[in-house]
Amino acid sequence: MDVTISPSRVRGRARAPPSKSYTHRAILASGYADSAIVHDALWSADTRATARAVTLFGGDVSRSADGTLEISGFDGRPDVPADVIDCDNSGTTMRLVTAAAALADGTSVLTGDESLRSRPQGPLLEAISDLGGEAESTRGNGQAPLVVTGPVEGGTVSIPGDVSSQYITALLMAGAVTDEGIEIDLETELKSAPYVDITIEVLEAFGVEARHTDDGFAVPGGQQYRPADGEYHVPGDFSSISYLLAAGAIAGDGTVTIEGAQPSAQGDTAIVDVVDRMGADVDWDRDAGTINVSAAPLSGIEVSVADTPDLLPTIATLGAVADGDTRIVDAEHVRYKETDRVSAMAEELGSMGVETTEEHDSLTIHGGESTLEGATVDGRADHRIVMALALAGLVADGETTIEGAEHVDVSFPGFFDVLYDLGATVDRND
Repeated sequence: MDVTISPSRVRGRARAPPSKSYTHRAILASGYADSAIVHDALWSADTRATARAVTLFGGDVSRSADGTLEISGFDGRPDVPADVIDCDNSGTTMRLVTAAAALADGTSVLTGDESLRSRPQGPLLEAISDLGGEAESTRGNGQAPLVVTGPVEGGTVSIPGDVSSQYITALLMAGAVTDEGIEIDLETELKSAPYVDITIEVLEAFGVEARHTDDGFAVPGGQQYRPADGEYHVPGDFSSISYLLAAGAIAGDGTVTIEGAQPSAQGDTAIVDVVDRMGADVDWDRDAGTINVSAAPLSGIEVSVADTPDLLPTIATLGAVADGDTRIVDAEHVRYKETDRVSAMAEELGSMGVETTEEHDSLTIHGGESTLEGATVDGRADHRIVMALALAGLVADGETTIEGAEHVDVSFPGFFDVLYDLGATVDRND
């Protein structure tokens, strides 16, 4: 699907979807449990992949008309899947489910789409092997398809922290139901650390203890997943909130009010501070879970995305509108997402007339030297690239057509409907 965005002003109220990160963890945690009810879950292409994996492990996931998920789990020990686990485009699913597969008494096979089959899994495979399981890439390159044989009983592993925090999340979630537990020693500084904090927060809600150690993390074995009252509520998604917040900051005609913005462990809450530092008028009522944002002249700043890689596309678009340079640093790990988001944003914004400087671990957007012009751009089969380019289309001179816009279904299925309801001119071409 192609979507064309015309220059538009936005105002009104919008609600962000539930958190994708929390939903993934809640679905799998419910799978590790005997049963659970998950309220306010994001039902997207990515989270459906995790639900399918839980089903293949012997659980069952059913969704009611109001979006509530009723999950019968596999109670700590997954069955050997009767079919290949297709993780589609979801890196989170593949990492978390790979560790779960290592608990099964037999062999599991995991794969995904072309993009997912290019993403690094090697450190997690090595960790599973160190724990006594067997885990390998069929192509011998550390990438899917993966073949995993268990069961592992726990132990101590050493793993890099600067490739993906999802390796740590996967091992913590699986380690709780091993006999011995798992202790994780980090070989390098942990990137995207707030995502592990999200994991620990979800584990606590399911009655599971995990903790920071001097050298990394640890989770005792022999635990059971039991959420309080058998239920869990998913908070709003700040990665998705970033697009609504940026839309108000660059194209607001009056105030844009964003609902569902309750505080949580999400590192992407940093976007509120980023937009404020750039000069927009922002007010976050944490008790009410609402953010009010109004447009104002923006100025370039320097932002580290070491802990917030998903914010890079949004910040890049803000920088294209701002006066002066916006420098996004500590960005090397952002190259290993659904696409290389550093290069993707440099190239696609470049096709819209934006001057950028790309380095290995940084991206500088020269807003003062740029004039945003409408163009046909490639969404790179990446939901975050699509949404960031749609924001640019709101303030570009002329129409902007985004190819492959259907990929917003990964995390924000109603994104273009929300933009339209805020006043944007949105034309779909299926």
